[in-house]
Amino acid sequence: MTRIAQLDGRKVALWGWGREGRAAYRAIRARLPALPLTLFCSAQEAEEVAALGDANLVADTDASAARLSAFDVVVKSPGISPYRPEAVEATASGTRFIGGTALWFAEHAGDDNVVANAICVTGTKGKSTTTALLAHLLRAGGHVTALAGNIGLPLLEVLQPQVTPEFWAIELSSYQTGDVAASGARPQVAVALNIFPEHLDWHGSHERYIEDKLRLLTQARPRIAVLNANDARLVGMAASLRGVEVRWFGNDEGWHLRGDDLYRGNTFVMDTRALPLPGRHNRGNLCAVLTSIEALGLDATALVPHAASFRPLPNRLQTVGTRDGITYVNDSISTTPHASLAALDCFGERRVAILVGGHDRGLPWEDFAEAMRTHAPVAIITMGQNGPRIHALLEPVAAQAGFVLGAAGDLSDAMAQAKAALGNEGVVLLSPGAPSFGAYKDYVARGRHFAELAGFDPDAISAIPGLGIA
Repeated sequence: MTRIAQLDGRKVALWGWGREGRAAYRAIRARLPALPLTLFCSAQEAEEVAALGDANLVADTDASAARLSAFDVVVKSPGISPYRPEAVEATASGTRFIGGTALWFAEHAGDDNVVANAICVTGTKGKSTTTALLAHLLRAGGHVTALAGNIGLPLLEVLQPQVTPEFWAIELSSYQTGDVAASGARPQVAVALNIFPEHLDWHGSHERYIEDKLRLLTQARPRIAVLNANDARLVGMAASLRGVEVRWFGNDEGWHLRGDDLYRGNTFVMDTRALPLPGRHNRGNLCAVLTSIEALGLDATALVPHAASFRPLPNRLQTVGTRDGITYVNDSISTTPHASLAALDCFGERRVAILVGGHDRGLPWEDFAEAMRTHAPVAIITMGQNGPRIHALLEPVAAQAGFVLGAAGDLSDAMAQAKAALGNEGVVLLSPGAPSFGAYKDYVARGRHFAELAGFDPDAISAIPGLGIA
């Protein structure tokens, strides 16, 4: 377990100068103001670093294996894969790569290595909404709660908060779950929602993605694991979790949905259709939240009515607005074909034109294409790097199923084609099923541009409600 103070006297570097990298720098400087640091970054970022005036911080634009191997510890940003050849070579030479998430957990571990009242949420789809909903219900019950992690607030930015929260609701991406395991600390509760193919470019393979995602359970060994009884992979690995108490959601014994009705065991609790949770999958994840609350020893049944006042998160099946009979829905965070399918399922019989495609990570779109044979929208417009590949898969399906299939050069073109296909009524759904790399900085920038092109204020749709400590 590496705490920040234990970096003193060691050769330490930072790799990455995004928000996570800057948070790591500030956290280390707060504890070790004189520790020599090297930052591996771009030439443009090196100029920004020089302006800080930190005599003990040196910028280096050569993140080669030879340079990385010169350090005992490299604190890397989540987006940098430890499976890159230079990182693998440096690791073999003895360099240890950790993330800011690992430092935060090491700082907060108790004598038993457990981070008390830390609830970690991961899953391929729905983890942001689930984490935010968890924080919302805990706060509704009068508990000061932090909402942080992959959702938009690096944990190291709240390393020393002015107000100590009673609970920590922490979203973890597959880039960060291994950091919790590497920290040596154990979360109080770990929630796993689902596992689908994702981030193959970072992890290298589907198998390694699953392995890395599940490290939160298999290696971090939470006190309590809250698992989805409807996910075959989670069901299959549960028996191997030695020393971990497993609680299930989605089965008849615990919190689950029967149609749209929420049940605790055989007891009806409420009809979920009016809840501001877009998509049945998100209402299903309410069951994960309630199971987690019970794992903390709280009365979940008393808190569940407060789900009615939850504010949906931006870029996640977010209705931007309606103009000239067309409703615009921003699901820019959708980065898998499965997420795009789930988004389409939310609209039932409504007339929908969906925009799909973006950065190509090699994920298979065959299941999506097969589903379109019987559940196609009015139109599918492909775009982005993998747009041609998706379009080729859909061409024979479109001829059979009779939906409009378009190929767009960019988002503006895609929206114009979608509106033309719908006429004066329907839904333009941005649910790309792929990351935004290349065309946009991130999914937030893509969602903002979508709102702007639709004629709405991008600033009004971007803020994440409840982020931080409250």
